Amino acid sequence: MVEKMDLLSGRKANEIFEGQVHVYKHIFAYLDSMCLKWCIELEIPTIIYNHEKPITLHELISILQVPPSKISGVERLMRHLSHNGFFDIVTIHNDDDENKEEKEAYALTISSELLVKGTEYCLTPMAKCSLDPSVSSSYNLLAKWTLEENLTLSEISLGTNLWNFLSKNPSILTSFNESMASDSQMVKLALKDHSAVFEGLESIVDVGGGNGTISKIISDMFPKLKCIVFDLPHVVENFSGTSNNNLSFVGGDMFNYIPVADAVLLKWILHDWDDEHCVKILKKCKDAISKNTKGGKAIIIDFVINEKQDEFGLTQMKLRMDIAMTSVNGKERSEEEFKKPFLEAGFQDYKIFPLTGMYSLILVYP
Repeated sequence: MVEKMDLLSGRKANEIFEGQVHVYKHIFAYLDSMCLKWCIELEIPTIIYNHEKPITLHELISILQVPPSKISGVERLMRHLSHNGFFDIVTIHNDDDENKEEKEAYALTISSELLVKGTEYCLTPMAKCSLDPSVSSSYNLLAKWTLEENLTLSEISLGTNLWNFLSKNPSILTSFNESMASDSQMVKLALKDHSAVFEGLESIVDVGGGNGTISKIISDMFPKLKCIVFDLPHVVENFSGTSNNNLSFVGGDMFNYIPVADAVLLKWILHDWDDEHCVKILKKCKDAISKNTKGGKAIIIDFVINEKQDEFGLTQMKLRMDIAMTSVNGKERSEEEFKKPFLEAGFQDYKIFPLTGMYSLILVYP
């Protein structure tokens, strides 16, 4: 047996130092999220956007009305966010200065452009919901979650499952729905290149569709396609007034019944559940589309983990989302992990296509 004191005796000093950097990087990784939260709460991307050109530190602190004692702190936070790709530090010339003095200024990048309020693809609602302490602090209890039989992280941290918690906290439910809606705008961008998926369909039911953002996108693309947003009654009750000729809201439980349609859409639904519950959902989907004489299909938009083909950063993000699913009773899946519940639910075939950088489009056939 090797003595613990001798564990690293065969390692070179530079290897040990590299290991130390790796450990420290992950110890303090939470500060990346907290800096992003700071940036969003102070609406800095929106401030720079409204400024209509790169903004100097002096201009930024003036707009924010930062007290003198915190100016250095703002500069350090902006330096950190710039290093992480949220801002570019550029050199500008002050046209009002006779000497044309060069100054450093902060410019938006594609990442911070996605955080500008009121824009079509704004991801601020997703960030606010995910970084809310009621959500993020629960991950301090992962060790306890590991040792508790049949309890999700939400049940441990909130005292109930996530869905019950949302139903009893309307403001947080609104934030959750807004976060899902903001994410769905990314899918809107991707679906422009996948319109063939919906061609020939007369009806589609959006299972767990929340406020109907995805269905509204599809109904705009295909005005003759009947879209049904299907979610729990307390979720859809506030949106039934927005129904129109080809878009309607129906309340119900997907474990009991799914309205009949040519196709069933599951966007970011299956990852919320374990295999047993996924099979139950998929069986109801199969029932819904099999009652249609056209045969139908399930359209699934979700992550597919592919460590061999995805670049490291993309796999890392998907694996982080897999850990996030401990808050409920779900997980992110590889193709093989999807295949098992598909077949158990009675589906015969499936095809997977890339949709966005993160998402895949999965077509499943009965």
